[in-house]
Amino acid sequence: MISKNILVLPGDFVGPEVMSEALKVMDWFSSRGLIHFEIEKGLVGGSSYDQFGTPLTEEVINLANKSDAVLFGSIGGPKWHDVNYDLRPEKGLLNLRQSMGLFANLRPAIVFDALVDASSLKPDLVHGLDIMIVRELIGGIYFGEPRGIKKIKDNKRVGFNTQSYSTEEIVRIARVAYDLAAKRGNKVCSVDKANVMESGVLWREEVSKLRDEYYSNIELEHMFVDNCSMQLVKSPKQFDVILTDNLFGDILSDLAAMLTGSLGMLPSASLGSKSQDGKIPSLYEPVHGSAPDIAGKNIANPIAQILSLAMMLKYSLNHDKEADLIDDAVQLVLSENIRTIDIFEGVGNPVGTSEMGDAIISKLEIIAAN
Repeated sequence: MISKNILVLPGDFVGPEVMSEALKVMDWFSSRGLIHFEIEKGLVGGSSYDQFGTPLTEEVINLANKSDAVLFGSIGGPKWHDVNYDLRPEKGLLNLRQSMGLFANLRPAIVFDALVDASSLKPDLVHGLDIMIVRELIGGIYFGEPRGIKKIKDNKRVGFNTQSYSTEEIVRIARVAYDLAAKRGNKVCSVDKANVMESGVLWREEVSKLRDEYYSNIELEHMFVDNCSMQLVKSPKQFDVILTDNLFGDILSDLAAMLTGSLGMLPSASLGSKSQDGKIPSLYEPVHGSAPDIAGKNIANPIAQILSLAMMLKYSLNHDKEADLIDDAVQLVLSENIRTIDIFEGVGNPVGTSEMGDAIISKLEIIAAN
């Protein structure tokens, strides 16, 4: 059995708590000889800053680039709000994405049948919802130069950031969206703000050109981001794959996440370009934040972290069957009304973080035995 080298970065606050449950699932696979994981752990974000004075060390960057995949927790929190901007926990994640060349962020928004009533929208609007948001991750306004804050006349200041995209950056992320759509519903909605932004004009032109030349079987729709926001709330099932830039993808993916009822349910994948040896740099993390207000209380929902592990098995390790096992186990747990407090609907009693992890493993046992 081939070993898979996984770098585990638990992060801050609830990050280590939910990561512990994902590690239990990894141990389950290893103990049954299904997959062997060689796990290395490291610090990132606030925990790294507290120990090393930086949110991301060169050692962790090197380990990440050598690994078969990175399993990432959650970082940040008010504890570090007064830290210099370049040393805040979030910079650790941004710099890691850039160092690994992780340009494609995949954020599924899926409504589990058992959680239809947990959504803030009417059940008929979200039942069967399955959207994949493809977000460009290392370009755009978050990384553009020039940027900064400077003094101007009369002792006033101005803050500025640069939004820019090149043909290469647009085409490579559009390819990811089209390839995913070809395996799903053959529909891509490309989101921009081309009516007021030149970067949006170029985005729209390059996305259209690529479709016309190589993906003529894919139905392409262009939509302004403000309209897309409205449509996600009005009629979300019209979407299959949503393609968008870094800033808009950040916002739209959180909006779509709440259609499902809880941020605690949603995983994500960040992928780079395939190397000559076939390896794809990758990082997997839950969409939710570090939730400092509930840290240490054993009430955080670990499902998003565990589903991030399932995405890792599927997209990086070519273990589709094992990924499906996790998905099926989560479905089974939810169908039996085993819930953490964030998705609790008054049936029985909510379970804690570790109890949810144990419940998922018990369902893995049952499914694997059949």
